[in-house]
Amino acid sequence: MKKQIQQSDLELFREHVHDAEPLQDPGVEPYRERPPPVPRPRELELPGEDADTALSESEVETHDFLLFSRPGVQRRLVADLQRGAIEVGLEVDLHGLRAEAARGVLAEFLAECGHRRVRCARIIHGKGSRSSGRQPVLKQKVNYWLRLYEQVLAFCSATARDGGTGAVYVLLRNPQKAKRRGAAR
Repeated sequence: MKKQIQQSDLELFREHVHDAEPLQDPGVEPYRERPPPVPRPRELELPGEDADTALSESEVETHDFLLFSRPGVQRRLVADLQRGAIEVGLEVDLHGLRAEAARGVLAEFLAECGHRRVRCARIIHGKGSRSSGRQPVLKQKVNYWLRLYEQVLAFCSATARDGGTGAVYVLLRNPQKAKRRGAAR
C-alpha cells in the first residue's frame, strides 16, 4: 500500500527544486589496469631453543645418510619417504649459501610450504665436498635445523635420482590437522 503525497507537500517540493538542472551521466568509468597487490612481508619463524626442548648442535650426529622421525610417525610413512614414493611439492637449493643465509632461506621455505599445504619437500644442501676441512657444513646444519621445527615430522636423505646424500626429503605436518588438534584441546 503506497502512501499518498499531499498536494501541499508536492507544491512545496516543486517550489524548492524548480531551478535544479539534471546532472550529466558520464557513463561507465573506463577500464584501467590496477597495479598488482603488494605482498605483505612474512615474519621469519626461526625456531628458538626453549629450556624444555633445548637441543645442542653438538648432540646431533651427521652421518652420510640422514634419517630422522618424530615419535609417533608411522614406519610405513618413513619407508615411503625413504623410497621417494611421496610426491615432492616444493624444493629449495641451498648450494653455495653461507650458514646464516641458508638458515633464513630454510625458514622462509618451510613457511611457504606451510602456506601452500605441502606435505613433502626436498631440500638440496650438497655433499660438502668443497667445504673447508672436508666437513659438509650445510648438511650438518640442515640436519640440526630441521629437528628444531615442530612442523617437520621426518626427513631422510633423498634417493640417487633426486640428489642422494646431497639432498633430503622432508615430511611436513598437515597444517589442517594441527589446527583441528589445537581446537580439540
